[in-house]
Amino acid sequence: MSRNWKTICQLNDIPAQGARVLKREDGDDIAIFRTIDDQVFALVDKCPHKGGPLSQGIVSGRTVTCPLHNWNIDLATGQACAPDEGCSGHIPVKLEAGAIFLALD
Repeated sequence: MSRNWKTICQLNDIPAQGARVLKREDGDDIAIFRTIDDQVFALVDKCPHKGGPLSQGIVSGRTVTCPLHNWNIDLATGQACAPDEGCSGHIPVKLEAGAIFLALD
């Protein structure tokens, strides 16, 4: 299956251990995260617990902590870390020559 990759922004547009939100009219907003070591991840910008904005959470290693109730979400999968359960939804992302692309099929 081929993916429909869309250029979103440059890596330097997102602060290290920060996030940027891609607003969408026809779907959930997407939070794009940058780790301290410049890895990039994309999740639906809703915590699986109560829908808190993950983009406003604290990035630590490969997780983000929801700002509402402190749930930790794995950036690579969107899965809540145990003992919590649920998934926010993961969007395929790639980084090429400093540009961030999302697969928005």
